[in-house]
Amino acid sequence: MKQRQALWGFHGLRACSAPALPAGCITALQAVDFWTKQFEGKGVTEPELSSRYIIAYLLGAKTIESLEQQRLKEFLSREETDQLWQLCTQRLSRMPVQYVIGEWDFRDLTLKMRPPVFIPRPETEELVEVVLTDLQRLCGSGATVLEVGCGSGAISVSLLKSLPQLKAFALDQSQEAVDLTRENALRYGVQDRLQVHNIDVVKDADALLGLCGSVAVLVSNPPYLFSQDMTTLQPEILRFEDHAALDGGKDGLNVIKQILTLAPRILPNQGRVYLEVDPRHPPLIQQWVEGNGKSLQYIETRSDICGRPRFCILQNEAPKPDQD
Repeated sequence: MKQRQALWGFHGLRACSAPALPAGCITALQAVDFWTKQFEGKGVTEPELSSRYIIAYLLGAKTIESLEQQRLKEFLSREETDQLWQLCTQRLSRMPVQYVIGEWDFRDLTLKMRPPVFIPRPETEELVEVVLTDLQRLCGSGATVLEVGCGSGAISVSLLKSLPQLKAFALDQSQEAVDLTRENALRYGVQDRLQVHNIDVVKDADALLGLCGSVAVLVSNPPYLFSQDMTTLQPEILRFEDHAALDGGKDGLNVIKQILTLAPRILPNQGRVYLEVDPRHPPLIQQWVEGNGKSLQYIETRSDICGRPRFCILQNEAPKPDQD
């Protein structure tokens, strides 16, 4: 994972009083200190990281550490200062840094970001690693993958970039997400191997089934928050990110159950489902599959880097034809 993995942050830009522009000149280091204090005073999460990332972006770098000390001690131009004040004022409104600077790192990619499209979290990088390992071991690189809930395209674009023979379908209920996925696919030259569609998997099951036929793998980071947990989210999430990409219903399983219901009709025998879920979900999903999954079998639960049960792997075990 890259250095930009903090700032988990969290619908709309709210007016906030920005500090006046400095009368004189200011260096990059002075600007970091100034805006850190401003963010602290307004209760903005991770104030120093926020100021450092924004100022690094302004100066054409990913991190402050990658800039030469001499550049950090030089005075910012008036144009740079004006732009910095605009960007930091957005952060002051609690807009996530990822949206403020319009991009964010995911594995070895730098993806375009804009509200309200869901911002990929570090755990999803781990999900991609799990899927990549199994794809190479079980299917080879020429398989076809279906991603449900593509958001910025992080999963699909990352998989396609890593496996040059892979093809993918990506779906999202949000047209904004579909558009952003297409832009990120174009950025990394994988657009010819990726079909992106504006489909709500819950409302448009027939459209999904008629679209992609048989795929080797279904992968999803679906909305999985319990509805009651939505009220506890930080302002960065509540004000700016698409709630439909977060809220999974009363038990967080609304979309997950739909995915698992459709999976046996999409996957071939031994085709797999990979899900990123809430740590409370694996036993609930296993129980549900045992009662409702038909040919779907629960294979295993894998933990994220923090040791939380985060990823569910299931496999389609189509019944063998009767032998005469």
